[in-house]
Amino acid sequence: MSGLAWTSAPAPALAGDIAVPGDKSISHRAIMLAALAQGPSQIDGFLEGEDTRATARIFADLGVRIETPSASRRVVHGVGLHGLREAAQPLDCGNSGTGMRLLCGVLAGQAFGSSLVGDESLSRRPMRRVTEPLIAMGAQIQAQEGGVPPLRIAGGHRLRGIHYTTPVASAQVKSALLLAGLYADGETEVREPHPTRDYTERMLAAFGWPIAFEPGRARLAGGRRLQATDVMVPADFSSAAFFLVAATIVPGSRLLLRAVGLNPRRTGLLRALRLMGANIREHAPRELGGEPVADLEVRHARLRGIDVPVELVPDMIDEFPALFIAAAVADGTTRVRGAAELRVKESDRLAVMATGLRRLGIAVEETPDGAAIAGGRLAGGAVDSAGDHRIAMSFAVAGAVAAGPVRIGDCANVATSFPGFVDLARAIGLAVAED
Repeated sequence: MSGLAWTSAPAPALAGDIAVPGDKSISHRAIMLAALAQGPSQIDGFLEGEDTRATARIFADLGVRIETPSASRRVVHGVGLHGLREAAQPLDCGNSGTGMRLLCGVLAGQAFGSSLVGDESLSRRPMRRVTEPLIAMGAQIQAQEGGVPPLRIAGGHRLRGIHYTTPVASAQVKSALLLAGLYADGETEVREPHPTRDYTERMLAAFGWPIAFEPGRARLAGGRRLQATDVMVPADFSSAAFFLVAATIVPGSRLLLRAVGLNPRRTGLLRALRLMGANIREHAPRELGGEPVADLEVRHARLRGIDVPVELVPDMIDEFPALFIAAAVADGTTRVRGAAELRVKESDRLAVMATGLRRLGIAVEETPDGAAIAGGRLAGGAVDSAGDHRIAMSFAVAGAVAAGPVRIGDCANVATSFPGFVDLARAIGLAVAED
């Protein structure tokens, strides 16, 4: 194990009334569309994570003035679709696959060239699923052997709209093509084998771009303008997921999580947990910035293993590490299939979670696109998060119900999505400490 390590010890009942940070996916998109709009837009609830700050820095490097009047607030002085300027250096996406893939779509339509780079983890992640359809639109993009970053995007290439069906459901690929479609001649249509989150579509509409979308399909034409607008970012469901699982599995717990984003293409974990027997109630449902939100009340409940419906998989792809912890303490076996996408996230999440759970005494059988987790009693021990922020936070939850402390290695990347995780975890009663 390497880097920052945590130790998570058994915890008593959890309690609190909390708000998790703003949604990462929406924060990325808000910065991008505000930068490409005409005039100033204010973003409230912006996630102060390394990934989203990297996206903001990139647009500053591209000539967009971005002010930070206070934490979690940005004022973006948009320059219009064609107002970006060539950066003096490569654009560093850090650990953010979302940032890099969406930027490919934006930069493919510029008159100037750009280079996109990332950290060691991002530099191993495949980009062909986004670069190949962009090249079909007329973009010129060069990658390293294996289709991985750094990426070199040439400028001055005229884009044409395409009708494209993604071979694998991916909101990032869909979003990149729609963003490129803003610059393309004609119509761009993206169809998906399974519906994915529609943050980009909703936000394009909020910024005044005509777009038609429904689950599994989105269509727009180029040649319009984005209009500056203010954005309120809801709390990130992926960040809430760790606390939903923690309060479910720790006996006697009750938590209230405020204003959590409940986009139906994001909440597969909520549905899966309820199928397992979780006690999670929604209060005060409302809309925030065009997104459905509610306060979530979660109480301890005994879970049972399930076969996770394959149709839920695209709607919970980032929450599987948390689900694996719930499965590890459920009665019976939980089976996951159709989740091969987990092997190309920040880590091979199937392999890393399976290895970690086995080290804590849980029987896990891996398959190429999933796993079978036999519920049992978690033991104490040492696990490696492989630099994956979601895995680190999931094992921090596991420590609360383990027989002894769980030491988690390589946790520094949690700052990419949830820099205040340890403090908030301690506030509700989790015994998490930085080594």
